[in-house]
Amino acid sequence: MPSLVSRGRGRRTINEINMVPFIDVMLVLLIIFMVTAPLITPSLIDLPSVAKAARQPEQVIQLVIDKNEAIELKVLDKSAQYAINDIAAAVQRAQAGQTNSAVVISADRNIKYEIVVRLMDTLQRAGIQRVGLSVQLAN
Repeated sequence: MPSLVSRGRGRRTINEINMVPFIDVMLVLLIIFMVTAPLITPSLIDLPSVAKAARQPEQVIQLVIDKNEAIELKVLDKSAQYAINDIAAAVQRAQAGQTNSAVVISADRNIKYEIVVRLMDTLQRAGIQRVGLSVQLAN
């Protein structure tokens, strides 16, 4: 309850806030932070480093999954459709002994992600290296 002050004619309330305790608390906190800041040892953060990328692939094999879940294999100017069970053998034939070839998977946005993961798993089990995903940002 605000204190009441009597001045001559009647009683009136004081509408002021006493700032002195607030300033005292702030000064004590400032002193505590000034004393403890030099005692904190700076820690080192081990950030990951990025090395130079491997050389460019000699051949890029593109696997396109359309909205009907059909998988199309594109190498240079040739393209053919395969079932998911036959795709690993077709990719291995397309690589034809080239050690530095990359496989890029492009998928329609409306298909289930499970299809893409199953395709990646099939390629991995067949021992195909350098499998990546193609991503296009929507405007």
